[in-house]
Amino acid sequence: MKFGVVIFPGSNCDHDMIYTLETIMGHEVERLWHKDSNLPDIDAIALPGGFTYGDYLRPGALARYSPIMQEVIRFANSGRPVFGICNGFQILCEAGLLSGVLLPNLSRKFICKNQYILPDNPKTAFTSKVGTKPLNIPIAHGEGRFYADDNTLNEIEENGQVLFRYCDEKGRISDDSNPNGSVNFIAGICNKQKNVYGMMPHPERAADAELGNTDGFNILESFVRWFE
Repeated sequence: MKFGVVIFPGSNCDHDMIYTLETIMGHEVERLWHKDSNLPDIDAIALPGGFTYGDYLRPGALARYSPIMQEVIRFANSGRPVFGICNGFQILCEAGLLSGVLLPNLSRKFICKNQYILPDNPKTAFTSKVGTKPLNIPIAHGEGRFYADDNTLNEIEENGQVLFRYCDEKGRISDDSNPNGSVNFIAGICNKQKNVYGMMPHPERAADAELGNTDGFNILESFVRWFE
């Protein structure tokens, strides 16, 4: 697969994503600058984590208006695959490509740690090849609390759009295993058409065997196999 990785001012996980897709997974990667107004010939788009535009106003609010995002929106609306990680997830929500919003953590603190997440619907690109056991994936965010109003949340649940829920090492879902207070313990969702994906945890940071954890590799490999 040939990926386009969007780089905004303030992106700080772009090289992590490029390294994982290119070096670890062996895919071709095009670097896409936020001011670009045309897309090269690519198969999928990744929006990496970071603090685009310093998170002014709110995370992703300014990045959503970068010239490249008009192309990302067109690409997604044509049914082609797009995913966003952490700040990338926030941008996708701001752009209206994913439902809901990401609010400040209930603790009002930045959280950086490994966190277990439980795959929810096995019939999605991020979950179809990962099995049913909890995955240990790093998180690093201050505004990762997923929220949607009741009608939107019901629609997300009924359509099987939840990708992962926060849990403990044994897969138990409870308030104690919810690091940021996300509604329904949601760690990631997709759109109704299941071609746009977003999650707060960082699979690209758990993809290199030298780090002793490849749970994230399995998520990204699942995505590739789904769309190949």
